[in-house]
Amino acid sequence: MRLIAYFGLLLIVLITNNCRQAKPVVTQKPAPRPARPVTTAPAPQKQVAIKPATPKPIPPKVLVPAIDTLPFDDTPEQILAARGPIPPKREFRAVWVATVNNIDWPSKKGLPVADQQHEIVTMFDQHQQMGLNAVVVQVRSAADAFYARGSEPWSEWLTGQQGLAPEPFYDPLEFMIDKAHERGLEFHAWFNLDRATFSKTASVAPANIVNRKPEWMLNYGGRKLFNLGIPAVRSYIAGIVANVVREYDVDGIHFDDYFYPYAEPGQVLRDDSTYKANFNGMSKPDWRRDNVTKLVKELRDSIRANKPWVKFGISPFGIWKNKSSDPEGSATNGGQAYYELYADTRKWVREGLIDYVVPQVYFSSEFGRVPYKTLVDWWTRNCTENCHLYIGHGAYRVGRGSERDPGWWRPTEFPDQMRYNRQQQVVKGSVFFSAKNLQINPLSIRDSLQTNFYRHPALIPTMKWLDSIPPLPPRDLKAAMTSEGVELYWHESPEAQDGDIATSYVVYRFEGRKPHLRLDDPRYIIAQCMGEASTRYIDKTADPKKKYVYVVTALDRLQNESREVIVRTP
Repeated sequence: MRLIAYFGLLLIVLITNNCRQAKPVVTQKPAPRPARPVTTAPAPQKQVAIKPATPKPIPPKVLVPAIDTLPFDDTPEQILAARGPIPPKREFRAVWVATVNNIDWPSKKGLPVADQQHEIVTMFDQHQQMGLNAVVVQVRSAADAFYARGSEPWSEWLTGQQGLAPEPFYDPLEFMIDKAHERGLEFHAWFNLDRATFSKTASVAPANIVNRKPEWMLNYGGRKLFNLGIPAVRSYIAGIVANVVREYDVDGIHFDDYFYPYAEPGQVLRDDSTYKANFNGMSKPDWRRDNVTKLVKELRDSIRANKPWVKFGISPFGIWKNKSSDPEGSATNGGQAYYELYADTRKWVREGLIDYVVPQVYFSSEFGRVPYKTLVDWWTRNCTENCHLYIGHGAYRVGRGSERDPGWWRPTEFPDQMRYNRQQQVVKGSVFFSAKNLQINPLSIRDSLQTNFYRHPALIPTMKWLDSIPPLPPRDLKAAMTSEGVELYWHESPEAQDGDIATSYVVYRFEGRKPHLRLDDPRYIIAQCMGEASTRYIDKTADPKKKYVYVVTALDRLQNESREVIVRTP
């Protein structure tokens, strides 16, 4: 009787929730501080309004994908044949959210705080509904910040004036991370590393680094750019990143394709004096490339020293070298990151300096100079096991074909690219530029993702070189029939051998008394409960006339999956 009374009380508490959290989420133990300080002293911290801490309730977090009706009494072979090819269980699915010049968010400068928050939450809701599992949000556009706990001034694209804090005060980065994690989205903080100012008319705060360290700057293309040949500049940029890694619960750090600037007609990048002062026997082009590679190494080391689980990725211009320049280059005829941006992107991949690379393959299959498939093929041949390859798609070009690149007029171009990616074992996902274009939905590309390619959930690919130890499974899994459906409940996973805890739990459902358990098939996933204390789930779609087998596994921060625990309905 006491057991019945317990369940009655539990149902009252859970009447509006599927998953329930008993305590705040703890994602990891604190990481040690870096072994050595950054060589350049940081600027004074921004003035941040301090408010009294108030308890904040943690909402229940559960992701429920679309659930297909499965045959009940068929054999496993019949079920698999009826359902078609198995979609990928692990796939990186992300979108770039650009803040520079208000491309994606906020929609305009100085937008009221409530509207800023509403816009980003609405955007993340749409991303979750589309089946994405990560967002890459630009938090530093031009030596500025979309976050409070740092030394660089507030971005003008947030408040309308660089250095002006949001009013009423809030921390946009902290807010976005919380909202992304609630929706099962990894949050990768995206930095631009070369711009100190965006244009001649840009708002520049007195505390901006251009005013504090004018000797660090190069004037080019109407902008002030960081001189990457100065060691102190590289350490400064690495320090900015290390601070964000320490202060915020980011899942990844991301840099775009801007290193040395794209060429401007009739202009010369005047870094001769820096080259002479730091001459190391290299030619000037090789010296510039070495400067960029040194910065990439320093960034990687600063991230690892603070939080070894944080991923580091770069989205370079798609072409490393053309075959006409180097026999090992791609069979293309376009701009070359190696020569024009001084970015030896293949070297970073081969030497394991980054955890993932997202080449910007913004070309259609019909673009003669750089065919989409040709460039993707080159990257699949040049990636290593210790660096994931995701493809960067030019969503902004869909429906905007031209005489030079007519393929973008075809409604089949974008889905053809997605299908081609999935045929390549080395390609482990996609990132789309940019969020606004997915909202606009040209040629129904968002619908194509939501109803076809991303209809079923996918876990993020694991990175064994960062963490290869799976979490321990949940304990004491039980099932009970209730008026709402089948209620599952379990106890939290204990700490694994490496000290990691579960950060979420995956729920699978199979029909029949003795079904074939296909944990490699994401179509059987019916929910993901977020947070290590989310230990309840109610399957409201269960048919009371059917028998089910439920499987629950635990995931850690880097998406390693535990062995399964199983329960059958009465």
